[in-house]
Amino acid sequence: MLKSYSFNNLLPSEIKELTLRNVDASEEIGHRVNVIIDEVMAKGDAALRDYAQQFDGVVLEQLYIEQDEIDALAATLNRLEQRALEIAFNNIHRFHAAQLRKEKKIETMPGVNCWREPRPIEKVGLYVPGGTAVLPSTFLMLGIPARIAGCKEIVVCSPPQKDGKVNAYLAYVAKLLQIDRIYLAGGAQAIAAMAYGTESIPQVNKVFGPGNQYVTKAKTLLQSRMGLAIDMPAGPSEVLVIADASANARYVAADLLAQAEHGVDSQSILVSTDEDLIAAVNLELRTQLSVLARASFAQKALENSYSVSCDTLADAIHFSNEYAPEHLIIQSDNWEEIVPKVANAGSVFLGHLTPESAGDYASGTNHTLPTSAFARAYSGVSVDSFVKKITFQHIDSKGIQQIGSTVEVLAEIEGLQAHKNAVSIRLQDIKDKK
Repeated sequence: MLKSYSFNNLLPSEIKELTLRNVDASEEIGHRVNVIIDEVMAKGDAALRDYAQQFDGVVLEQLYIEQDEIDALAATLNRLEQRALEIAFNNIHRFHAAQLRKEKKIETMPGVNCWREPRPIEKVGLYVPGGTAVLPSTFLMLGIPARIAGCKEIVVCSPPQKDGKVNAYLAYVAKLLQIDRIYLAGGAQAIAAMAYGTESIPQVNKVFGPGNQYVTKAKTLLQSRMGLAIDMPAGPSEVLVIADASANARYVAADLLAQAEHGVDSQSILVSTDEDLIAAVNLELRTQLSVLARASFAQKALENSYSVSCDTLADAIHFSNEYAPEHLIIQSDNWEEIVPKVANAGSVFLGHLTPESAGDYASGTNHTLPTSAFARAYSGVSVDSFVKKITFQHIDSKGIQQIGSTVEVLAEIEGLQAHKNAVSIRLQDIKDKK
């Protein structure tokens, strides 16, 4: 079922081509997204209503729901569903709360003290995808670190359902996060609305959230067009599984399908040192795919996926680092030996009993992660994503005398006389007072 490649038969150029994905070579997506951005910028709410009717099949009188409707929707969940969301909330909060640490002041020289202090980004926009699946887990993953960071204004956009509201699960998460308004906008148009602001949706300083190719393209285009800060390019989703002879074919197939069912543009990659395992996984894929509710999505994604056979785990991790997956699963008894060699990955799942699904929902780590090889340079969302870290320094009389001559010499080297003078006049004043 998976197209098969042999690592030993691949040239470096072929590996590079094989690991390339979601490239808009014809710029078709970019063109369409630019049109959407221009429409939202020019027409504001009217454009959002038009796009809601065109893409979501719903006529909206109001582009948001507020506390009363959120409460009513949340109340429709049964206690088992509520409890599952609460446990996920608590685990994610516990993991992220530990990330907000106060840094020590550092005396770099006697009398010269430097330190950093975090400050929350004041206005943030959270995009929670809807489309073919409603993702309350993404709302948790974005909203919790935003709350921990202390962001003053949290703007949430999610595509409207056919009834012109949002899913009850999103409403319950809104209650957990103490968010009293959800804006009914999806896709690239939601990103544009948060970037520029409309009559209803406030402009924000930074936009967060995963999405399809259109959402990701909107984020990157707006970053270049008007300087919008974004978390990272995040979407479509992907997984790479490294598996050896100790792996369970049923588990591997389940993990590949868990990612494939996200959407037709998802990708699931198997890299294995065992040819028999690859064959067994292909059989399992057929068996498990046949009973999935979202089999059509998963089938399309698998057509864009493949397996790579390797002689050694060293080759497998080499290929993985070249691919730089959003999610990396290592199904091997020897996973501890492999961990230090992981150079590029968004989030890593270790051993035979650690499905990526756990990280998607409730283990505590964040599932908003870099895709399309951006894990080579980006990290996943964390509390740090929602803060700026401002440096401070204080120099006393002893300190300026310690560091002054060094600054004067360096200013001279660069030919910046005013820089030197800013130090020299202070040193002279201290000398005159003695």
